[in-house]
Amino acid sequence: MEPVTLALVGTGDWGANLLRNFAQLPGARVAAVCDSDPARLERARKVVPDAVAVKDAKELLAVPGLAAVVIAAPARAHAPLARLFLEAGKDVYVEKPFTLDVADAEGLVALAEARQRVLMVGHLLKHHPAVTRLKRMIDAGEMGDVRYVYSQRVNLGKVRSDENALWSFAPHDLSVMLHLLGGEPVEAAAHGQAFLQPGIEDVVFTSLSWADGRMAHAHVSWLDPHKIRRITVVGSKRMAVFDDMEASEKLRIYDKGVDAKEGAFVDFAHAHTVRQGDIWIPKLDGAEPLKLECQHFVDCVRSRATPLTDGKDGLAVVRALAAAQASLDRHGAPVRLDSLVEGKLS
Repeated sequence: MEPVTLALVGTGDWGANLLRNFAQLPGARVAAVCDSDPARLERARKVVPDAVAVKDAKELLAVPGLAAVVIAAPARAHAPLARLFLEAGKDVYVEKPFTLDVADAEGLVALAEARQRVLMVGHLLKHHPAVTRLKRMIDAGEMGDVRYVYSQRVNLGKVRSDENALWSFAPHDLSVMLHLLGGEPVEAAAHGQAFLQPGIEDVVFTSLSWADGRMAHAHVSWLDPHKIRRITVVGSKRMAVFDDMEASEKLRIYDKGVDAKEGAFVDFAHAHTVRQGDIWIPKLDGAEPLKLECQHFVDCVRSRATPLTDGKDGLAVVRALAAAQASLDRHGAPVRLDSLVEGKLS
Protein backbone atom coordinates (compact mmCIF):
# COMPACT_ATOMS: atom_id res chain seq x y z
CA MET A 1 0.00 0.00 0.00
CA GLU A 2 1.38 3.38 -1.01
CA PRO A 3 2.03 5.78 1.91
CA VAL A 4 0.02 8.99 2.21
CA THR A 5 2.19 11.86 0.96
CA LEU A 6 2.20 14.82 3.36
CA ALA A 7 3.64 18.30 3.72
CA LEU A 8 4.12 20.18 7.00
CA VAL A 9 3.77 23.96 7.30
CA GLY A 10 5.40 25.34 10.44
CA THR A 11 8.28 23.51 12.12
CA GLY A 12 8.45 25.39 15.42
CA ASP A 13 8.21 23.73 18.83
CA TRP A 14 4.92 21.91 18.24
CA GLY A 15 5.47 21.53 14.52
CA ALA A 16 8.67 19.64 15.33
CA ASN A 17 6.65 17.20 17.45
CA LEU A 18 4.18 16.67 14.62
CA LEU A 19 7.02 16.17 12.16
CA ARG A 20 8.64 13.55 14.39
CA ASN A 21 5.41 11.58 14.66
CA PHE A 22 4.37 11.74 11.02
CA ALA A 23 7.92 10.83 9.93
CA GLN A 24 7.75 7.67 12.05
CA LEU A 25 4.38 6.46 10.74
CA PRO A 26 4.80 3.59 8.26
CA GLY A 27 1.68 4.71 6.37
CA ALA A 28 2.89 8.28 5.78
CA ARG A 29 5.66 10.02 3.87
CA VAL A 30 6.62 13.60 4.68
CA ALA A 31 7.56 14.87 1.23
CA ALA A 32 7.97 18.56 2.06
CA VAL A 33 8.38 20.99 4.95
CA CYS A 34 7.76 24.73 4.97
CA ASP A 35 8.95 27.43 7.36
CA SER A 36 10.04 31.06 7.04
CA ASP A 37 12.92 30.45 9.48
CA PRO A 38 16.00 28.90 7.77
CA ALA A 39 17.31 27.49 11.08
CA ARG A 40 14.06 25.65 11.76
CA LEU A 41 13.99 24.35 8.20
CA GLU A 42 17.50 23.00 8.61
CA ARG A 43 16.47 21.27 11.84
CA ALA A 44 13.46 19.73 10.07
CA ARG A 45 15.63 18.46 7.20
CA LYS A 46 17.62 16.41 9.70
CA VAL A 47 14.41 14.53 10.58
CA VAL A 48 13.27 14.09 6.95
CA PRO A 49 16.43 14.49 4.83
CA ASP A 50 14.66 13.53 1.60
CA ALA A 51 11.92 16.16 2.00
CA VAL A 52 11.69 19.33 -0.09
CA ALA A 53 12.25 22.44 2.06
CA VAL A 54 10.53 25.70 1.11
CA LYS A 55 9.87 29.09 2.72
CA ASP A 56 6.60 29.89 0.92
CA ALA A 57 3.60 27.63 1.49
CA LYS A 58 2.36 28.17 -2.07
CA GLU A 59 5.42 26.29 -3.34
CA LEU A 60 4.01 23.13 -1.75
CA LEU A 61 1.30 23.02 -4.40
CA ALA A 62 3.98 21.91 -6.88
CA VAL A 63 5.03 18.87 -4.82
CA PRO A 64 4.20 15.74 -6.89
CA GLY A 65 1.52 13.46 -5.45
CA LEU A 66 0.83 15.62 -2.42
CA ALA A 67 -2.35 14.33 -0.73
CA ALA A 68 -2.50 16.22 2.54
CA VAL A 69 -1.05 19.18 4.41
CA VAL A 70 -0.44 19.55 8.15
CA ILE A 71 -0.60 23.17 9.36
CA ALA A 72 1.29 24.09 12.53
CA ALA A 73 1.97 27.73 11.67
CA PRO A 74 1.06 30.65 13.99
CA ALA A 75 -2.67 30.78 14.76
CA ARG A 76 -3.35 33.89 12.65
CA ALA A 77 -2.17 31.97 9.56
CA HIS A 78 -4.38 28.90 10.09
CA ALA A 79 -7.44 30.12 8.18
CA PRO A 80 -5.70 31.44 5.02
CA LEU A 81 -3.40 28.42 4.81
CA ALA A 82 -6.22 25.92 5.29
CA ARG A 83 -8.26 27.69 2.62
CA LEU A 84 -5.30 27.65 0.22
CA PHE A 85 -4.84 23.89 0.44
CA LEU A 86 -8.53 22.94 0.58
CA GLU A 87 -9.12 24.96 -2.60
CA ALA A 88 -6.20 23.07 -4.16
CA GLY A 89 -7.93 19.76 -3.38
CA LYS A 90 -5.73 18.68 -0.46
CA ASP A 91 -6.84 17.12 2.81
CA VAL A 92 -5.90 19.34 5.73
CA TYR A 93 -4.95 18.98 9.39
CA VAL A 94 -4.94 22.28 11.33
CA GLU A 95 -3.35 22.64 14.73
CA LYS A 96 -5.40 24.31 17.49
CA PRO A 97 -6.83 26.88 17.65
CA PHE A 98 -8.60 25.98 14.40
CA THR A 99 -9.11 29.67 13.54
CA LEU A 100 -9.31 32.94 15.45
CA ASP A 101 -12.72 33.83 14.00
CA VAL A 102 -16.06 32.02 13.83
CA ALA A 103 -16.75 33.13 10.26
CA ASP A 104 -13.40 31.72 9.10
CA ALA A 105 -14.14 28.39 10.81
CA GLU A 106 -17.61 28.23 9.22
CA GLY A 107 -16.14 29.00 5.81
CA LEU A 108 -13.52 26.26 6.07
CA VAL A 109 -16.10 23.67 7.15
CA ALA A 110 -18.30 24.58 4.18
CA LEU A 111 -15.34 24.53 1.79
CA ALA A 112 -14.18 21.10 2.98
CA GLU A 113 -17.68 19.70 2.52
CA ALA A 114 -18.01 21.24 -0.95
CA ARG A 115 -14.64 19.87 -2.07
CA GLN A 116 -15.16 16.55 -0.25
CA ARG A 117 -11.90 16.98 1.61
CA VAL A 118 -10.87 15.65 5.02
CA LEU A 119 -10.54 18.53 7.47
CA MET A 120 -9.17 17.70 10.92
CA VAL A 121 -8.37 19.97 13.88
CA GLY A 122 -5.59 19.27 16.38
CA HIS A 123 -7.65 18.76 19.53
CA LEU A 124 -5.06 16.38 20.93
CA LEU A 125 -6.73 15.45 24.21
CA LYS A 126 -9.71 13.83 22.48
CA HIS A 127 -7.21 11.17 21.37
CA HIS A 128 -5.79 10.71 24.87
CA PRO A 129 -6.49 7.19 26.23
CA ALA A 130 -7.74 8.70 29.52
CA VAL A 131 -10.31 10.85 27.73
CA THR A 132 -11.29 7.92 25.51
CA ARG A 133 -11.93 5.82 28.63
CA LEU A 134 -13.87 8.61 30.35
CA LYS A 135 -16.08 9.14 27.30
CA ARG A 136 -16.80 5.42 27.08
CA MET A 137 -17.77 5.33 30.76
CA ILE A 138 -20.07 8.35 30.37
CA ASP A 139 -21.77 6.91 27.29
CA ALA A 140 -22.30 3.60 29.13
CA GLY A 141 -23.94 5.41 32.04
CA GLU A 142 -21.21 4.43 34.52
CA MET A 143 -20.71 8.02 35.69
CA GLY A 144 -24.43 8.76 35.93
CA ASP A 145 -25.50 12.19 34.75
CA VAL A 146 -22.45 14.41 34.28
CA ARG A 147 -23.25 17.56 36.20
CA TYR A 148 -20.14 19.68 35.75
CA VAL A 149 -16.53 19.59 34.59
CA TYR A 150 -13.65 21.85 35.56
CA SER A 151 -10.03 22.09 34.53
CA GLN A 152 -6.70 23.74 35.29
CA ARG A 153 -4.04 24.23 32.62
CA VAL A 154 -1.39 26.48 34.15
CA ASN A 155 2.37 26.84 34.36
CA LEU A 156 5.17 29.41 34.43
CA GLY A 157 6.02 29.01 30.79
CA LYS A 158 6.37 30.54 27.37
CA VAL A 159 4.68 33.94 27.16
CA ARG A 160 3.08 34.47 23.76
CA SER A 161 2.58 37.79 22.03
CA ASP A 162 0.33 36.65 19.13
CA GLU A 163 -2.50 35.15 21.25
CA ASN A 164 -3.67 35.30 24.84
CA ALA A 165 -3.83 32.41 27.33
CA LEU A 166 -7.48 31.76 26.41
CA TRP A 167 -6.76 31.03 22.74
CA SER A 168 -3.41 29.35 23.45
CA PHE A 169 -4.38 26.97 26.27
CA ALA A 170 -8.17 26.71 26.53
CA PRO A 171 -8.84 24.90 23.20
CA HIS A 172 -7.42 21.73 24.80
CA ASP A 173 -9.83 21.75 27.72
CA LEU A 174 -12.88 23.17 25.95
CA SER A 175 -12.66 20.45 23.31
CA VAL A 176 -12.70 17.80 26.07
CA MET A 177 -15.54 19.52 27.93
CA LEU A 178 -17.75 19.66 24.84
CA HIS A 179 -16.82 16.04 24.08
CA LEU A 180 -17.69 14.73 27.55
CA LEU A 181 -20.77 16.86 28.18
CA GLY A 182 -22.16 16.60 24.65
CA GLY A 183 -23.77 19.34 22.62
CA GLU A 184 -22.71 22.96 22.80
CA PRO A 185 -22.95 25.49 25.63
CA VAL A 186 -25.43 28.33 25.34
CA GLU A 187 -23.49 30.94 27.31
CA ALA A 188 -19.91 31.86 28.21
CA ALA A 189 -18.46 34.20 30.81
CA ALA A 190 -14.77 34.92 31.20
CA HIS A 191 -12.60 37.02 33.49
CA GLY A 192 -8.91 37.61 32.91
CA GLN A 193 -6.06 40.02 33.25
CA ALA A 194 -3.07 41.13 31.19
CA PHE A 195 -0.21 41.59 33.65
CA LEU A 196 2.78 41.28 31.32
CA GLN A 197 1.62 42.72 27.98
CA PRO A 198 -1.19 45.21 27.43
CA GLY A 199 -4.24 43.57 25.85
CA ILE A 200 -2.90 39.99 26.01
CA GLU A 201 -4.38 38.17 28.99
CA ASP A 202 -1.92 35.96 30.90
CA VAL A 203 -4.61 34.36 33.05
CA VAL A 204 -8.25 33.63 32.17
CA PHE A 205 -11.11 31.99 34.08
CA THR A 206 -13.83 30.79 31.69
CA SER A 207 -17.25 29.41 32.61
CA LEU A 208 -19.61 27.71 30.16
CA SER A 209 -23.29 26.93 30.72
CA TRP A 210 -25.53 24.41 28.96
CA ALA A 211 -29.27 24.83 28.46
CA ASP A 212 -30.05 21.99 30.89
CA GLY A 213 -28.02 23.50 33.73
CA ARG A 214 -24.74 21.61 33.27
CA MET A 215 -21.58 23.66 33.70
CA ALA A 216 -17.89 23.71 32.83
CA HIS A 217 -15.07 25.91 34.09
CA ALA A 218 -11.52 26.31 32.76
CA HIS A 219 -8.62 28.10 34.45
CA VAL A 220 -5.70 28.77 32.10
CA SER A 221 -2.50 30.72 32.71
CA TRP A 222 1.15 30.93 31.73
CA LEU A 223 1.86 33.01 34.86
CA ASP A 224 1.57 30.49 37.69
CA PRO A 225 4.07 28.80 40.06
CA HIS A 226 2.68 25.32 39.33
CA LYS A 227 2.48 23.17 36.22
CA ILE A 228 -0.98 21.61 36.32
CA ARG A 229 -2.85 19.72 33.61
CA ARG A 230 -5.97 18.40 35.33
CA ILE A 231 -9.63 17.83 34.43
CA THR A 232 -12.26 16.83 37.01
CA VAL A 233 -15.61 15.30 36.04
CA VAL A 234 -18.48 15.20 38.55
CA GLY A 235 -21.28 12.76 37.81
CA SER A 236 -24.33 11.67 39.77
CA LYS A 237 -22.92 8.15 40.27
CA ARG A 238 -19.16 8.62 40.14
CA MET A 239 -16.51 11.31 39.85
CA ALA A 240 -13.22 11.25 37.97
CA VAL A 241 -9.92 13.11 37.80
CA PHE A 242 -7.69 13.07 34.73
CA ASP A 243 -4.23 14.34 35.73
CA ASP A 244 -1.92 14.45 32.73
CA MET A 245 1.07 15.33 34.92
CA GLU A 246 0.96 11.90 36.54
CA ALA A 247 3.57 9.56 35.08
CA SER A 248 1.33 6.49 34.92
CA GLU A 249 -1.82 6.78 37.05
CA LYS A 250 -3.42 9.48 34.90
CA LEU A 251 -7.08 8.61 35.53
CA ARG A 252 -8.72 7.99 38.90
CA ILE A 253 -12.38 7.07 39.32
CA TYR A 254 -14.06 7.94 42.63
CA ASP A 255 -17.14 5.98 43.66
CA LYS A 256 -18.37 8.97 45.63
CA GLY A 257 -21.52 11.04 45.61
CA VAL A 258 -24.59 12.27 47.43
CA ASP A 259 -27.56 9.92 47.23
CA ALA A 260 -31.21 10.61 48.03
CA LYS A 261 -32.76 8.32 50.63
CA GLU A 262 -36.04 6.64 49.90
CA GLY A 263 -39.12 7.79 51.75
CA ALA A 264 -40.34 11.13 53.07
CA PHE A 265 -38.11 13.25 55.28
CA VAL A 266 -38.57 16.51 57.05
CA ASP A 267 -35.46 18.33 55.83
CA PHE A 268 -32.71 18.07 53.22
CA ALA A 269 -30.02 17.02 55.71
CA HIS A 270 -31.92 13.85 56.57
CA ALA A 271 -33.05 13.15 53.01
CA HIS A 272 -29.56 12.70 51.54
CA THR A 273 -26.50 10.65 52.42
CA VAL A 274 -22.88 11.11 51.38
CA ARG A 275 -21.46 7.98 49.76
CA GLN A 276 -17.73 7.32 50.22
CA GLY A 277 -16.82 4.39 47.99
CA ASP A 278 -13.68 2.98 46.42
CA ILE A 279 -11.12 4.79 44.30
CA TRP A 280 -9.81 2.85 41.33
CA ILE A 281 -7.25 3.47 38.63
CA PRO A 282 -8.12 2.01 35.20
CA LYS A 283 -5.36 0.52 33.09
CA LEU A 284 -4.92 2.71 30.01
CA ASP A 285 -3.32 2.25 26.62
CA GLY A 286 0.22 3.60 26.92
CA ALA A 287 0.36 4.96 23.36
CA GLU A 288 1.47 8.58 22.88
CA PRO A 289 -1.66 10.68 22.23
CA LEU A 290 0.06 12.69 19.50
CA LYS A 291 1.04 9.52 17.68
CA LEU A 292 -2.57 8.30 17.90
CA GLU A 293 -3.79 11.64 16.55
CA CYS A 294 -1.35 11.62 13.62
CA GLN A 295 -2.23 8.03 12.76
CA HIS A 296 -5.94 8.92 12.89
CA PHE A 297 -5.42 11.69 10.33
CA VAL A 298 -3.51 9.39 7.98
CA ASP A 299 -6.20 6.71 8.37
CA CYS A 300 -8.95 9.24 7.59
CA VAL A 301 -7.12 10.49 4.50
CA ARG A 302 -6.79 6.92 3.28
CA SER A 303 -10.33 5.73 4.14
CA ARG A 304 -12.16 9.08 3.62
CA ALA A 305 -13.68 8.69 7.09
CA THR A 306 -14.77 11.72 9.14
CA PRO A 307 -12.15 12.53 11.79
CA LEU A 308 -13.03 12.45 15.48
CA THR A 309 -11.96 16.10 15.59
CA ASP A 310 -13.32 17.28 12.27
CA GLY A 311 -13.99 20.85 11.13
CA LYS A 312 -17.37 20.96 12.87
CA ASP A 313 -15.70 19.99 16.12
CA GLY A 314 -13.18 22.77 15.58
CA LEU A 315 -15.99 25.22 14.82
CA ALA A 316 -17.80 24.37 18.08
CA VAL A 317 -14.66 25.09 20.09
CA VAL A 318 -13.97 28.33 18.20
CA ARG A 319 -17.55 29.43 18.85
CA ALA A 320 -17.08 28.86 22.60
CA LEU A 321 -13.71 30.65 22.53
CA ALA A 322 -15.16 33.61 20.64
CA ALA A 323 -17.99 33.96 23.16
CA ALA A 324 -15.49 33.77 26.02
CA GLN A 325 -13.33 36.41 24.33
CA ALA A 326 -16.38 38.65 23.85
CA SER A 327 -17.10 38.25 27.56
CA LEU A 328 -13.49 39.14 28.38
CA ASP A 329 -13.83 42.27 26.27
CA ARG A 330 -17.00 43.14 28.23
CA HIS A 331 -15.24 42.69 31.61
CA GLY A 332 -16.86 39.34 32.36
CA ALA A 333 -20.43 40.00 31.25
CA PRO A 334 -22.04 36.70 30.10
CA VAL A 335 -22.33 36.26 26.33
CA ARG A 336 -24.77 33.90 24.62
CA LEU A 337 -23.24 31.90 21.80
CA ASP A 338 -26.28 32.55 19.59
CA SER A 339 -25.57 36.29 19.87
CA LEU A 340 -22.40 35.90 17.82
CA VAL A 341 -22.75 36.88 14.18
CA GLU A 342 -19.66 36.13 12.11
CA GLY A 343 -17.70 35.80 15.33
CA LYS A 344 -18.79 39.12 16.80
CA LEU A 345 -21.60 40.25 19.08
CA SER A 346 -24.75 41.14 17.20
